[in-house]
Amino acid sequence: MIPVKEAIEVIDKNIIPLEEKEKINVQFSNGHVLFQDVSSPINMPPFRQSAMDGYALLLQNDVTYTIIDEVKAGDNHNPVLKPGEAVRIFTGAAVPNSANAVIMQESVIVENNRLILQKPVVFGENIRPLGEQVKKGGVALRKGTKISPAAVGYLTSLGITEVVVFKGPSIAIVVTGSELVEAGHALTYGKIYESNSGMLLSALNSIGHTDVIIHKVSDDYAQTYSVLEKVIAQHDVILITGGISVGDYDVVGKVLQGLSVEQLFYKIKQKPGKPFFFGKKNKTIVFGLPGNPAAVLSCFYIYIYPALQKISGDIGFKLPRITVKSGSNFIKKGDNAQFLKAILKDGEATILKGQSSAMLQTFALANAMVYMPEEQKEISMGDLVEVIRLPI
Repeated sequence: MIPVKEAIEVIDKNIIPLEEKEKINVQFSNGHVLFQDVSSPINMPPFRQSAMDGYALLLQNDVTYTIIDEVKAGDNHNPVLKPGEAVRIFTGAAVPNSANAVIMQESVIVENNRLILQKPVVFGENIRPLGEQVKKGGVALRKGTKISPAAVGYLTSLGITEVVVFKGPSIAIVVTGSELVEAGHALTYGKIYESNSGMLLSALNSIGHTDVIIHKVSDDYAQTYSVLEKVIAQHDVILITGGISVGDYDVVGKVLQGLSVEQLFYKIKQKPGKPFFFGKKNKTIVFGLPGNPAAVLSCFYIYIYPALQKISGDIGFKLPRITVKSGSNFIKKGDNAQFLKAILKDGEATILKGQSSAMLQTFALANAMVYMPEEQKEISMGDLVEVIRLPI
């Protein structure tokens, strides 16, 4: 059994990006990581552009100008100005080649076609230079950049429709348990509805991982062996829920040993999620999670989510951690570190009631987890606590 910090370090040390690439439409690239530099096919802006609604001028040593024309955004004509002449211009429009400044409309007086400056104007004022953001052939975004909605807009503004990104991992979810029944079927005595697969699939989809397959097996060694042997050979990451403890019918550990999966650690000094397995076989990463749903989701956010981001090229990803005041009292039982479901609001974390690893109702309300290290025994209202923001 190892501490939380060591578990995080072991996982990080053994996770490397897949180094596989795929080309995708920019419109659907949010959350992906660039596999290579993106070069700009154009100058941006592609012409000298007005930053204001106002008047483009060919400067002279006088405050009076004659308005000779108008240029709107999208116009493609290029009036030729003489010293002392101006054109009406609007934000985003192409500044005539002969103009050398733009003055905002609030700084002038206009009488018919006569313009009078009300303030000094300097050369190049309010003109966005050709290629101010990026020059044609220059690097628009570098390899390793995680694409955001702003990046999607930026790339689209350059006329780029496809980008090459790190390919996400192929993931298999294997849910074990003879007591599990699929929702929609009759629930007989002694059975419970299976929720881990849908929960994990939803969590994976929400962070951009869609290459996911689900298998469900009973607590049977031969069946579990057959399924795990197949998925380990076919997928990059395996998420197993249940069967990883030491009960008479917990067969997952025995199966992983029989399949020669290298154990990198087993059990973490934490609550929930103490019976947690991490290992690998060849290039396939294997996570063995507890069966209790709240423990599964806690382990997913703390360990699996960052690992999947790194596999997908987002090196150094971590869930945001902040220090805020506690709005609750809490006394910890035992010596393990603890992840407490909480609501973070207005700079305060309220620890929710119902922290059992089997209870999802509390998790359904939470937007954060309060982390209590091993050495901490209690939290009093007003104490500073470390809070992990959840990606919801």
